[in-house]
Amino acid sequence: MSRRGERVRRPRVAAGFTLMEVLLATSLLAAALALAFGILRAAGATVARGEAMAERNERIRAVSAFLRERIGGADGLVFGFDAGSGRSLRFAGDAQAMRFVSDVPAYFDRGGPRLHELQVRAGPARRLDVAFRQLRAGQALPATRSPEPLVTGLVEVRFAYRTLAADGRPGPWQDTWDTPDALPPQVRVRIRDGQGPWPDLVVALVRAGGAGR
Repeated sequence: MSRRGERVRRPRVAAGFTLMEVLLATSLLAAALALAFGILRAAGATVARGEAMAERNERIRAVSAFLRERIGGADGLVFGFDAGSGRSLRFAGDAQAMRFVSDVPAYFDRGGPRLHELQVRAGPARRLDVAFRQLRAGQALPATRSPEPLVTGLVEVRFAYRTLAADGRPGPWQDTWDTPDALPPQVRVRIRDGQGPWPDLVVALVRAGGAGR
């Protein structure tokens, strides 16, 4: 029995969280998780965009380098004759196709001069095809393999040509090259894909002045 006048000590009960405190903590945790997930998703999207941009830039560089080397190396060799006029064909081109002779690398079919045929193929997604044909006695032989896509998934591809005036200044761009027995001094290639236009590619044909001589 307790003595009279002494206060009976009761054991303390640990204080718990109230329902409002639990709900507040849960809300804060959910907000933190949502913020972290949003940051991770944004970081992943940024990485994906960076990779897509790098891949597109690499494709632009590779295609532009191929076209610059092949078109710029056109040598003006005859690959056929016009049936109506009998004029020799050294360069044929319009807004959607080009034909000219240029050397191919040694690793490709033993190298040497080949007729290059660049053709824009229309469809849901345009593409630029390239084909090579051997030459014999100023005539292009039948193709031994099908055209290969150089680049796909395009919105627009256009070729243009221009010559130089008597004073050496460049003339206006034309959609068709009207002098097939000579090389155009300059060729322009415009390409646009789903992400926008590529930088204009303007190629100077170094042998334009001596072709046909």
